[in-house]
Amino acid sequence: METAAPVHAPALLHRLAEERVTGAFTRAGGTLFLVDGEIVHAESAAATGLELLLTRDCALSPARWDAALTRAERDGGVARQLMAGGQVPEGVLDLCRRTALYDAAFFVLASGGGPGRFRHGVRDRLGAHGGVPPMVVERETARRLALLDRIWPDARLDVLPPVPTARAAPAAPQDVGVPLSAVPDRRLPVLRLADGVRTATDIARALARPAFHILVELRRLAAAGLVTPAGPAAAGTPHTAGTAAAAATPFPTGARPSEAPGAVFDAPDVELLRRLRDALEAL
Repeated sequence: METAAPVHAPALLHRLAEERVTGAFTRAGGTLFLVDGEIVHAESAAATGLELLLTRDCALSPARWDAALTRAERDGGVARQLMAGGQVPEGVLDLCRRTALYDAAFFVLASGGGPGRFRHGVRDRLGAHGGVPPMVVERETARRLALLDRIWPDARLDVLPPVPTARAAPAAPQDVGVPLSAVPDRRLPVLRLADGVRTATDIARALARPAFHILVELRRLAAAGLVTPAGPAAAGTPHTAGTAAAAATPFPTGARPSEAPGAVFDAPDVELLRRLRDALEAL
């Protein structure tokens, strides 16, 4: 029995997978690199790059990463250089590579950036082996979009700099503000960097964390009434579920948002949102 293909990604990507081609598939949100029809690497200006993930918790220094890049131009991919020199354990490299792949692919596939174009034979600088079928990456992207919408159905924080609300002010009265001690440790650094200037991408890179994880934390901070977007979203902003382009992009069955993201909301029922947040974190 033939399985129906998800309709979220462009048909071209499905055809490339079926034909087991090698090359680079590019949309507004970034590029997916395919080898034999499977995605081996992804890059996006909105995502956190592999080098930041590797240099965050690994012994790899930025200087060694740069050296691997230089050698890779002569002697093969970066992954081969890092493992050959024993600078990064294979398991660590694979974990960081797949984290970076899914992080960047989210912005490519969720961009609503048109059908895309393909360049045959183009290889990524990483030179990694062991890809992921596009259908798997596509399903994960749809799951992430649905998760964001469940947390807080307003996608403006995905592209606009977050601004702390009066409730997040450290000096606010107890009945108005939320003490910083009540904010989970993993969310507190994000809140501290929400200054109305940095975007989610900027915060992710400052913390060397995957950009999608920061989107999740910002949506949860918004649900708690602690941050709000700096201004109105620009029409047609890539990858934002609330834009006209993304709203027209069909979701796989079961992943369609229950409410239209991007709408301007009245003042939220904070107590209800707190209960929803607690329920989600308990899952």
